[in-house]
Amino acid sequence: MKNILKLEELAMLLLFALLYFHLFPASVGFYAALFFAPDLAFVMYLISPKAGSVAYNITHHKGLISVLIVSGFLLQNDALLKVGLIFMAHSCFDRALGYGLKYTDDFGHTHLGWIGKSVELHKE
Repeated sequence: MKNILKLEELAMLLLFALLYFHLFPASVGFYAALFFAPDLAFVMYLISPKAGSVAYNITHHKGLISVLIVSGFLLQNDALLKVGLIFMAHSCFDRALGYGLKYTDDFGHTHLGWIGKSVELHKE
């Protein structure tokens, strides 16, 4: 099942990237510059695991990103729409790699299961 979910996320990554480049063909540099921007939330892990997980989840939550995309579309605001599409593609990219939304107890504990070195410690 995990492989099917990863394939689904790859397909969604492709869909959102193609939609972005269809709507904004001259904005390749902007896309490249912002694609990994949501991962800057990792800096908050320096404060605490809770702060890091909250920041990560805000920047990777597909529901919140969908609101950004819809708002950009309805308000005819290209900046909001661009950022929303880029962040959605990034979130799909992360999920395809197995990175889910974070629990506050451990960086490796995600809604998709345990990742990284934590997998061996928490085998079910």
